[in-house]
Amino acid sequence: MESLDLHVLRSAREWFADGHGVTLVTVVETWGSAPRPPGALLAIRDDGIVAGSVSGGCVEDDLIARVRQGQRTAAPGLLTYGVTKDEAARFGLPCGGTLRLVQEPLNDIGWLDQLLERTGRHERVLRTLDLANGTVNLGGNDDAPEDELHFDGKRLSTWFGPRWRLLMIGAGQLSRVLAQMALALDYQVMVCDPREEYNLTWDVPGTQWLPGMPDDVVLEIEPDAHTAIVALTHDPKLDDMALLEALKSPAFYVGALGSRANTAKRRERLALFELRPEEINRLHGPIGLHIGSRVPAEIAVSILAEITSVKNGVSLTQKKADV
Repeated sequence: MESLDLHVLRSAREWFADGHGVTLVTVVETWGSAPRPPGALLAIRDDGIVAGSVSGGCVEDDLIARVRQGQRTAAPGLLTYGVTKDEAARFGLPCGGTLRLVQEPLNDIGWLDQLLERTGRHERVLRTLDLANGTVNLGGNDDAPEDELHFDGKRLSTWFGPRWRLLMIGAGQLSRVLAQMALALDYQVMVCDPREEYNLTWDVPGTQWLPGMPDDVVLEIEPDAHTAIVALTHDPKLDDMALLEALKSPAFYVGALGSRANTAKRRERLALFELRPEEINRLHGPIGLHIGSRVPAEIAVSILAEITSVKNGVSLTQKKADV
């Protein structure tokens, strides 16, 4: 579950605490070219204000109209849009797409407080809604399938969290641009650079500065399968320290800036520190996809494109050919 949906839940909690009625809507099944995947979440306030989305907009408009007309649901239930071609066209669902939604009234925020607290601690939380009585139970199991939604008509189970994280080693010009772009993609962005002159001038809002040496910081954040780590200082003394720990961690992506020649030398150095070949082979270097990037913003795009490809399980076909 993307952290965008955690934002939806935070909005729902705030609205409920302010005295508003709130309805949660979750996509549970799709057919055809539905705009949003199963698990997509929408919160609707009693005055029609929304957070999140379940379609390209037309379904949201209908749901908002229902709420404003006083058709608020009193218990969890199912809604289906786009059963016929005419309905699909009306609600903007391409190619005869169909959405099946579960809508539920928010009657209690106790479970919301717990869920947001646990995901804030970088935990994965399984939320299960019983449609018969509207009760919500929270669980969690790191061995369970990632981001799997299960709906059997009676119970809806959805995973939330943890947030995707990006740790950057180095706080230069490229890191500034990369941080801003990663924030736009809803990453939690952390930066480490023990060089004082870089610390004093780092001023990217929304990022977290982590003091200390790179290897210590990598261990401190306890990288998991939702963590990407990139070494960007061009200084082997700093980059290699971070990579030695990052490559042994469960981080889903580890990359380092540098030419092919420097990357080859780096791999040789890493081998001297008893890293296994399979750990060294996890290193993405030269970092980023091949898009002809030259300036910092273009390089940042290539790096985030590669990170996104790995995160989404897409084959890295846009790498520069070895020559």
